Amino acid sequence: MSNPLYTMTYTPLRNYLPVGLAILLLAVCTAAPAHAQDAAQQDIRQMLEQRDRQIKSILQGDTTFTSQQRDELQTLINGLVDFRAMGQHALGPFWEDLSAAQRDEFVNVFRDIVRSQSLADLEVYNSEVTYNTIEVEGDSAFVRTATTYRGTSANVDYVLERQDATWLAEDIIVDGVSTAESYARSFQTVVRKRGFEALMGSLRKKRDQIAARN
Repeated sequence: MSNPLYTMTYTPLRNYLPVGLAILLLAVCTAAPAHAQDAAQQDIRQMLEQRDRQIKSILQGDTTFTSQQRDELQTLINGLVDFRAMGQHALGPFWEDLSAAQRDEFVNVFRDIVRSQSLADLEVYNSEVTYNTIEVEGDSAFVRTATTYRGTSANVDYVLERQDATWLAEDIIVDGVSTAESYARSFQTVVRKRGFEALMGSLRKKRDQIAARN
């Protein structure tokens, strides 16, 4: 990934230690004027806090949800994610071998699966969130948060890139485990051993199974 803060703060899974030891957030003060960084930090914090409030407002007091509410939750939960960037990272060197049509289908199927799976345990989105650090360098940002859910604490970090006026997540790291790296290990192993079409066959089947359950 091209995010410089990601490079400075993230240790790949094959070498990772617990996030408290493996992730060192470095303050970068020379990339942009201080007031510009402050404004970007505030924008990111407001975006994440608003997303959290909107999700909790739908979840509050409910145990069952209408189709419209489920659609709203899927959009809120996953609207932060840049599925194309994450999918490209997940395929690694194999991405370059694909046609535009193959890339588009892969990203669409990948997104459908993640969106559907994100509703598996809605209670987790009622977690209490603390925003510890937001580091910004140009159009890249690294956000470190802590969550508490049913008495259990976890660190959740976001690797963000600004696209036009929107910040999107290229990776989400939970207690030192990178979402993008986890997909990369799984997907690239399948492509390496069985080919891209075998991976797509498995992903299409998984998407259809999830759709049937829902």
